[in-house]
Amino acid sequence: MYPGTWARSKPNTAAVINAATGEQLSFAELDAHSNQLAHYWWQAGLRPGDHVALFMENHLRFFEVLWAALRSGLYITAVNRHLTAEEAGYIVNDCQAKALVSSSYLADKAAALPKSAPNCQRWLMIDGAIDGFAAYEDAIAEKPTTPLADEPAGQTMLYSSGTTGRPKGILRPRLTHQAHEDDGSLGNLQRSLWNFNEQTVYLSPAPLYHAAPIGFCTATTALGGTIIMLPRFDELTALEAIQRYRVTHSQWVPTMFIRLLKLSERLRNAYDLSSHRYAVHAAAPCPAGIKRQMLDWWGEIVYEYYGGTERNGITHITPTQWLEHPGSVGLAVLGKVHICNETGDEVAVGETGLVYFELPRMPFEYLNDRDKTQAAQHPVHKNWSALGDVGYLDEDGFLFLTDRASFMIISGGVNIYPQETEDALIMHPKVADVAVFGVPDTEMGEAVKAVVELLDPNDDNDRVRQELMAFARDKLTHYKCPKSIDFIAELPRLPTGKLYKRLLKDRYWGKTETRIV
Repeated sequence: MYPGTWARSKPNTAAVINAATGEQLSFAELDAHSNQLAHYWWQAGLRPGDHVALFMENHLRFFEVLWAALRSGLYITAVNRHLTAEEAGYIVNDCQAKALVSSSYLADKAAALPKSAPNCQRWLMIDGAIDGFAAYEDAIAEKPTTPLADEPAGQTMLYSSGTTGRPKGILRPRLTHQAHEDDGSLGNLQRSLWNFNEQTVYLSPAPLYHAAPIGFCTATTALGGTIIMLPRFDELTALEAIQRYRVTHSQWVPTMFIRLLKLSERLRNAYDLSSHRYAVHAAAPCPAGIKRQMLDWWGEIVYEYYGGTERNGITHITPTQWLEHPGSVGLAVLGKVHICNETGDEVAVGETGLVYFELPRMPFEYLNDRDKTQAAQHPVHKNWSALGDVGYLDEDGFLFLTDRASFMIISGGVNIYPQETEDALIMHPKVADVAVFGVPDTEMGEAVKAVVELLDPNDDNDRVRQELMAFARDKLTHYKCPKSIDFIAELPRLPTGKLYKRLLKDRYWGKTETRIV
């Protein structure tokens, strides 16, 4: 399915609603405007397999641009709007975009992009144009609202978050079907695991440029549901939207759960959430204590999956399964999981190692980076690929993640995974967020360091530090406890839930040239 299907059967139904303003984009409008932009790009010389870029905040027209690419055979790269102009320009150039759409909201950054991407020839801006950009509304106004004569299916080409280096484009082979043909690629996961359908009202509280929001929103539209878009995440606005729009489905990251749980009991219980049937979360590890509190509050509607933008494999766990296997991210629903040691040999059940997914063939490559692509592959089985996560399988085949391989601390020859320490400290009522990593230690090689963001920044640091030290010793084996704790006003975490831990580590390892991209 695609917007044209629903534009014919329910043209005036809202495809997207801005929860903050109430503004709506109907299926008829989404269909017409995405057709007009597709015609604009075709007349500009873009052809199936070409690349376009989208640099925009959460905006109703985001979906017009997205679907224009998906119905004309193009690759579309949504660029993180929080990046600097230089960082965004790198991605626009690297993805080989021939056209870009931005908005006046990001005009200051967008103005610098053309000099970074000389091969991009078409620059459009929504809600008012600046020099070097044409007005989006004027550019598409006279174009046909009917589909292109040929509508090959396009797809996203998104970039890794860049938490450990320059982000890389994740390129998959071109699709071979028409956009209006239902080949099962759009919405199949959401339909089979969480019962998305034409009656779905899906709350999207996260930035749209990220893989999961784009995937879930695209699936919702393909299946005829309505998207409730938050311009930015806010705990009370999210709860109010569930009540006002009778939301049935939603997707979250653990930091959102943590912020929701920090609300007073009075506020948490002030909203009618009875329509809410599926609350799906992913993107970052969720501490078991947080997950249990969410299940206690919302009931057994909290589902979890694990997978990457690379789509090289997916695991999934239901609420019932999680209560039986607390802390797990579930069973494989795409690909087969293998746990391997440093030499690539599979380890026994319960032993920790690098997580690989097996598919019939390698499903992606990193654009312009053959070495990184090969590094993601198993040394022997080239159809097995890894994202850098470490974990183990239990006897029932459920996957448990322990941390990222790059974040492991080696202290006195002992391997320590920071996630376990973070999961313990986040349960302290005064902690809003926490990062744990290794810092130089002359005797042990590395020592465990915690950097904490307090719920109340005015709390006495020395007193809270002692509380947290004692709290950790009560919960963890001694060598997993932080040897020191520092405080920070705000951890460098994206709205997607990703933590730029590398930035924190580099400060303590004396690296002064760290850049977040």
